[in-house]
Amino acid sequence: MVSAGNAAAGGKAKKQPIYKSLYFQVIIAIMLGVAFGHFAPDTAAEFKPLGTGFINLVKMIIAPVIFLTVVHGIGSMNDPKKLYSVGGKALLYFLLISTLALGVGLVAAKVLQPGVGMNINPATLDANAVAEYAAKAEQGRGFAEYLLHIIPHTFVSAFTEGEVIQVLFVAVLFGLALVGIGEKAKPITKGIDYLTPVVFKIVSMLMKFAPVGAFGAIAFTVGEYGIESIGSLAKLIGTFYLTSLAFIFTVLWGVCLYHKINMFKLFAYLKEEILLVLGTSSSEPALPSLMKKLEHAGCSETSVGLIVPMGYSFNLCGINIYMTLGALFIAQALNIDLTFAQELGILAIAVISSKGAAGVAGAGFIILASTLSSVGTIPVAGMALILGIDRFMSECRAITSFLGNAVVAVAVARSAKEVDMVRFNRVISGEIPYENDDNHVAAPSYDERKTPDGKFNAEVQEARDFGKPLTERVKTPEAAL
Repeated sequence: MVSAGNAAAGGKAKKQPIYKSLYFQVIIAIMLGVAFGHFAPDTAAEFKPLGTGFINLVKMIIAPVIFLTVVHGIGSMNDPKKLYSVGGKALLYFLLISTLALGVGLVAAKVLQPGVGMNINPATLDANAVAEYAAKAEQGRGFAEYLLHIIPHTFVSAFTEGEVIQVLFVAVLFGLALVGIGEKAKPITKGIDYLTPVVFKIVSMLMKFAPVGAFGAIAFTVGEYGIESIGSLAKLIGTFYLTSLAFIFTVLWGVCLYHKINMFKLFAYLKEEILLVLGTSSSEPALPSLMKKLEHAGCSETSVGLIVPMGYSFNLCGINIYMTLGALFIAQALNIDLTFAQELGILAIAVISSKGAAGVAGAGFIILASTLSSVGTIPVAGMALILGIDRFMSECRAITSFLGNAVVAVAVARSAKEVDMVRFNRVISGEIPYENDDNHVAAPSYDERKTPDGKFNAEVQEARDFGKPLTERVKTPEAAL
């Protein structure tokens, strides 16, 4: 394995041909999938199992990745209080960002009014079209039930039921127990160290099928619904995409500016994961790779292992925007005048119901149905208006949620002093390359990056000189570690 120091001393690693990069392969797969779906829709609609199969493959490995990463991070942390600090800050950030996302969706619907002028008669709505989603919404969990649901029925069921938050709960308990045992836990900790690279090797193997999954998923979407089917509701789709972009370039960018994070370089560093989310319409396939890349960029294992899985349960920005925007769109289309108090009521209910969205198939649509059912002033049958185009908004929901989790993970880690910002800036700038294989440049361990007084090497210099070119700020390879 190549060390970071050797990479810095020897310059950038030799770039592989572009056709071998996952980034390029996924782009080509998406383009081919759109063309195939458009010109051969009946055949393309049969390719859904490719996308579903790939997503299921990745979901299969998510639980072991989260468990091993979190347990290893907690087990190697000497100060458990730091763990509570990181977790507490993460929860506060998630509550703030997700509430802001709901507010942005609400304001966008009020200002742009995508449903005004449609004049739909509620009596003409096809309630049967959304009956399945309404039934699932009625069975949905309230906030208290969701908190209880975090606790799995058994230790093993946390892994078999595919609930990210349950795996995280078990992993935190297991890690804290290892810390409590002390020296006697060393063999278990060492065993986890041996297992972790095996699991990530499986992730690396599965990622080679990402282009196939992206092709199948996008071909099915275009073939099943047709590009022309979005025409009648293009204003809603445009409003949602515009609102999501506004959220990214206001709220997320503001978080990055406050914490001195270059958002554009961070997103460029995660371009492969963004394309993967776009192709599969799900943020889950990119979870293992996001964790791996953030650790490579200098974030501690504890912060990454704790914050990222939590974000996938509590910080679904894209779904939050969709919920308030979709609710007000239906009200506008049906000529239902909502008072300001009723709009605030929708937002308040959405804050609670959105926290139960993780791990639910068709989460955005189902949670919106749950919210409308709780509000009572907007008929759930109105969701039939957006059922046909929901799939075309799912990509944007997933990407927005993914980017929100990436930004918050780095922001919380920086706030908790759990990231080496000198290394982070060098990695996202491309000075320390990342390879998605066993020979990728490894980040030094958390302890190796710290000086005896508990600070990162060059941290004072980095804070003082932030904003200067890296060539001026980092004088030697050793200063970057």
